[in-house]
Amino acid sequence: MAQSTDTDENLTAATEPEADAPERPELDPETRARRDAALAHVRQLGDPVLRAKALNVERFDERLAQEIERMGRLMVDAVGIGLAATQLGVLHRVLVYAVTPDTPAIALINPRLEWSGDELETIEEGCLSLPGVHLDVERPIHVRVSAQDPSGAAIEVQASGLEARVIQHEMDHLDGVLILDRVPRDVRKQAMRALREAEAGSTSA
Repeated sequence: MAQSTDTDENLTAATEPEADAPERPELDPETRARRDAALAHVRQLGDPVLRAKALNVERFDERLAQEIERMGRLMVDAVGIGLAATQLGVLHRVLVYAVTPDTPAIALINPRLEWSGDELETIEEGCLSLPGVHLDVERPIHVRVSAQDPSGAAIEVQASGLEARVIQHEMDHLDGVLILDRVPRDVRKQAMRALREAEAGSTSA
């Protein structure tokens, strides 16, 4: 089973909501409240689970189906376009994504990168686990990934542009890798400083 999406490579990519592409309008109060409630379930930088390597899924049962359904619901409520199980504290090699709001979430279980093209692109990414942080990350534009669907059947995804970027971002999460690890040291230091300042500001407020 193959899935292929040719997305607009000029979109500003973010696998999480802050710098999402295309730009979203200002959230209404109800959507913002739903987003805040969803983000309360997402592990933030400093939580050791974000640095853990997820384990392969071996049982494709109703419990897994419920886990995937929950991930998709939280991703949508958080106004994100991708979410990995580790971001919810679950060490399963499971990710979900939907690059546009009107498409159903796609779940990849036990994803493995089979091929990536030589052509690279640097685009700004954000992350639900690093709120307010947006970093320019270089990634291959084209990838081919093998995985399993929620029933355990083997699938192959050939993706380009934004879809490829989202998949790579979420697969990084499953290996304990964050966008902070994909940028130069000086940029990482600046981002960490901004995070600390934001946390200090929210605490004093």
